[in-house]
Amino acid sequence: MLFTVISCKKEPQSTSLIASKENRGSVQQHGLSKNVQQYIAHSERIIAFKNAGIYDGMHDKLNINQTLVIADGYIQAVGPAAEVEVPSGATVLDMKGNTIIPGIVGVHNHLHMPDHPFIGEFGAMLYLASGVTTIQTCGAASPFKELELAEKIKQGEIAGPDVVTSAPYITGPGGSSSMIIPRNDQEIKDTIKYWADRGVRWFKVYRHITPHDLEVVINEAHRHNAKVTGHLCSVTFAQASEMGVDGIEHGLNSASDFRKNKTYGKCSGSREYLDNLDISSENVIRLQQLMIEKGVFLTSTLAIYEASIPQRAFSDERSLEIMSPYMQSEYYERRKQYDKSDPGDSIRLQRLKRIMQFEYQFFKMGGTLTAGVDAGRHILPGYGDQRNFELLIEAGFTSGQAIQIMTSNGAKVLSNQQVGSIEKGKRADLVIVDGDLSKNPENIKKVVLVFKNGYGYDPKLMLDKIKSKFGL
Repeated sequence: MLFTVISCKKEPQSTSLIASKENRGSVQQHGLSKNVQQYIAHSERIIAFKNAGIYDGMHDKLNINQTLVIADGYIQAVGPAAEVEVPSGATVLDMKGNTIIPGIVGVHNHLHMPDHPFIGEFGAMLYLASGVTTIQTCGAASPFKELELAEKIKQGEIAGPDVVTSAPYITGPGGSSSMIIPRNDQEIKDTIKYWADRGVRWFKVYRHITPHDLEVVINEAHRHNAKVTGHLCSVTFAQASEMGVDGIEHGLNSASDFRKNKTYGKCSGSREYLDNLDISSENVIRLQQLMIEKGVFLTSTLAIYEASIPQRAFSDERSLEIMSPYMQSEYYERRKQYDKSDPGDSIRLQRLKRIMQFEYQFFKMGGTLTAGVDAGRHILPGYGDQRNFELLIEAGFTSGQAIQIMTSNGAKVLSNQQVGSIEKGKRADLVIVDGDLSKNPENIKKVVLVFKNGYGYDPKLMLDKIKSKFGL
C-alpha cells in the first residue's frame, strides 16, 4: 500500500509516506544520535493522520475514517474527521486502507534467547521494526548489559523499544546453576535491594522456587516498590496468588495446580492435565476467580509453544532472512527431526488448544491477560509478538481484544499511563500496518511505519541493517 504525504501548504504535494533522505529531519531530532536518525522517516513537529482505521487499545471496535493529530511526541486529538481540526502547517498522512494501533507493549520480551545470553542492539531493532515500542524483559541473563542497553535507548543512542529491565532469575534447589538459588532469607533481601538500587523493578521467579522463598521474594520486592512474576511449577498458581504474586507466565502450560502426584513445594507430578482437563470445570473457574480477585495478571506466550509442535513449527521466509547462517542451520536441523515425527501425533496441538481455551476464559471472566514473545527456536523478537496476535485470533479473541491484550493491558501491568492506547495526552507510540486487521490478522506483519515518542521509524531500514546478522 502506498501512503500519501500532504504538506499543509497552499499547493499540497503528494509523495511517498516514507520521506526521502533529503526531506528527513525537517524538525531537529532532539537527543537522537546519527545512528538512530538514519532510521527516521518522519520527525515533523506536527503530524495529522487522515482517513485512518484505528484500534485504540481500549475497545473492541475498529473506528473508521478517523483523524489523529500528534505534536511534540504526544497525541493531541483523535476522532471522526468532522470533529478533529488539522492544525495549520501539519504534515498530513493519508491512511486510507490501513490500520493504526498503539505501539505493542510486550511483557515477556527477553533480551536473550537460548544459546544467546544477550541479543543486544539487533534484538532491540527487531522489536521496534515489528511495532513493539515497550518491553518488559521478564528475567535477565545479562542484567548489566540489559541496563546499559536500556539507558542507551533512553538517551537516543540506539534504536529500540523502551526497556523495562528485570533482575536475574531466582529459582530453587534443582534449578539452573546460571540462576540465583538463594541460601537463606538474607541473600534474597540483599539481592532484591541490590537490583532495586539500580532501578530494577521486576523480579522473576523460576520453576524450582520454594514456597518459602517465593513468599520472601514477594514481600521484599513489594517493600521496594517492585513487582514479581513467575514461570511456576513447584508452587501452584493458587499458592502464588494467595502469597501476592503480581503475575504468572505462560498460562496453563506452567500450572501445576492440576498435576497428579505432585509433592508440595516440588516441581513434580504428571502433566496429563494438559490432555484431559475440562477448562470449564468448577476447579479451573475457581482458580481463575482467585487470580482475578487477587489482581494477578496472566501472560500469554502462544507463539513459543506453537514452535514446539512438529506440524506447525515452521519458520517464515522473513525470519530466515534475518537469521545468521548459524541460526538458520539450527532451524533446519530441528526441522529434520520434526519431519521424522509421527504426522498423526497431535498431542501438543491439542494442548495448544487447551492453553488457548484457558486464556480466553480468563479474559472473558475479567482477568488481565497480557502477551509476550518469549523468543526462542525460530521465533524471533517482534516477529513472535506479531505471531501472538494471529494466535490470539485463532483462540477466539476479536482483533480489538487481541490488540487490547498486547497494548493497554501490558501498559496497565507496567503501571505506565503514557503508553498502550490511542487517546489524547498519551505518548505518540503508534504502529501503522498495511490493510485492515479486522479482515485479515496476517496484516499485522505488514508494518510500514512505527512511531515512538512521535518519531516515525522506517522498519525496512532497520531490517535491512540486521539482515542475516541476527544471532551471530
